[in-house]
Amino acid sequence: MQLASRSLLRASRRFLIVMAIAASPASAQNAATPPAPSDSADLEAKIQALTASLDQTRTELSESRAEIRQLRSLLEQVVQKVGPLDAASNPSANGATGQAAPVLAGRIATPPPEPSEPSENVQQSAQISQDDWQVLNSRVDEQAQDKVESNLKYRLKLSGIVLMNAFGISGQVDNLDVPTVAVPSFPGAPSGSVGASLRQSVIGLSGYGPEILGAKTSGDVQMDFFGGLPSGYGSASSGVIRLRLARLRLDWSNTSIIAGLDEPFFSPNTPTSYMSIAEPAFSASGNLWTWTPTIRVEQRLNTDSTQFKIEAGVMDPSADVPPGATTRFPTPGESSRRPTVAVRLSVNSKNEVRPVSFGVSGVYSPQFYFWNGASVTGWGTIADWKFGLVPHFELSGEAFVGKGLDAFGGVANPAVPVNEYLTYYESAAPGLLAGVTMFGGWAQFKARVNSRNEFNVGLGTGGRVAGDLSYIVESYPELVGISPRNDTIFVNYIFRPRSDLVFSPEFRRLRTYELGAPTAFADQVGFAAGFLF
Repeated sequence: MQLASRSLLRASRRFLIVMAIAASPASAQNAATPPAPSDSADLEAKIQALTASLDQTRTELSESRAEIRQLRSLLEQVVQKVGPLDAASNPSANGATGQAAPVLAGRIATPPPEPSEPSENVQQSAQISQDDWQVLNSRVDEQAQDKVESNLKYRLKLSGIVLMNAFGISGQVDNLDVPTVAVPSFPGAPSGSVGASLRQSVIGLSGYGPEILGAKTSGDVQMDFFGGLPSGYGSASSGVIRLRLARLRLDWSNTSIIAGLDEPFFSPNTPTSYMSIAEPAFSASGNLWTWTPTIRVEQRLNTDSTQFKIEAGVMDPSADVPPGATTRFPTPGESSRRPTVAVRLSVNSKNEVRPVSFGVSGVYSPQFYFWNGASVTGWGTIADWKFGLVPHFELSGEAFVGKGLDAFGGVANPAVPVNEYLTYYESAAPGLLAGVTMFGGWAQFKARVNSRNEFNVGLGTGGRVAGDLSYIVESYPELVGISPRNDTIFVNYIFRPRSDLVFSPEFRRLRTYELGAPTAFADQVGFAAGFLF
């Protein structure tokens, strides 16, 4: 074989020499005349150049063959580790037909078979886990789906969840769809109720724009159907669309500016519950959650294993609006002509397996109640945490104490009858209530078995100093419906058979204390089924 190659190479060289001589100007003028010395030198140079080019081509061809052999060897190793991709070598994946596994709607129909005992020369890191396979499926789905069209050339993403909640309630609650407090029973009231709702379904849009001054621009908006109930048939289940979040972002490598209707940045953690999406769990039991118009700046300081974060912003928390109001009047914070100011300092680990986060915040919220001219200096101190105790287990929560933080939730709202609400709103009651010290907090224990199975147990409490509240009630009977404390506990199981499906049964108990009345109890047993898109 080598002898034949050498003979072919010598023949090629001779052919190139002959072609070069035939194409030279000297041979075209007089083939019989011997070449001049200068022509002989040019001819020799051309022969040497052609020889060098042929040698280079042969070297490149040899390297290409070596690379092909290397790639073929790597491919054989991958096939041995992962397993064959066709059904002929894996009959259990597709019956006995011997046909390849189908790809439906961009999703790989079946994951690879579970690997058997690995051999010594197969590294564990080369195996594809079930979680990695699900991530691969989601990436394939993302590339196969139709993209949302925008008037601009930049990317726009549609997301959300179609969520159905079915529930049975024992006792009386403030809101059938998302109960937050237990209400005392009255003569003739039913002992409980059952129902279902899709009003907690959420639609979201996220857009990504160009860079401005070195910052990546983006924005997102979220809406649900929890903005009230229309009149007429079907009103109990249809709901009114409501704006949840609407944010604009400028993100540099270590700095971000965020403006819009946003979650309170001093309360970053949220309990995990698919029975409470319209209002997060513990919304009246220690969770400061109310979405608020906010402008904030975030500065990040990074080390190899830790990220320190400083956040500061101004906010415009909203107060309760009387039922049936169609005109927007200034809130107590807006009437003070000074915004609410908050600062948060936090430390966060970069370990995704065992995340650790701890933050402390301070809030200053001046308020002016123009109905009676009362001025209140609201304030709050908040601590939040999230710890990955051991693999698959996590503890999160927050705690707060302050005054005048009613607009952020965390405590039970006053149970004022509709026909008396305007009297309550125009009296000195709200201003006096803002001067009572409030407290609360919640904690959640999460156990992740794997990417499909998860368990959560949470408890929360929120209220006001009962002694101060009783003293005010003596002068203002409108406040008799204010609960001094409200407790909630829930247990749920979350099952995700696929990345776009979720099922979750949940049990919840509410315990609401009353001034001069027995404590009210209520239980909810619910089941949530959601499709994420």
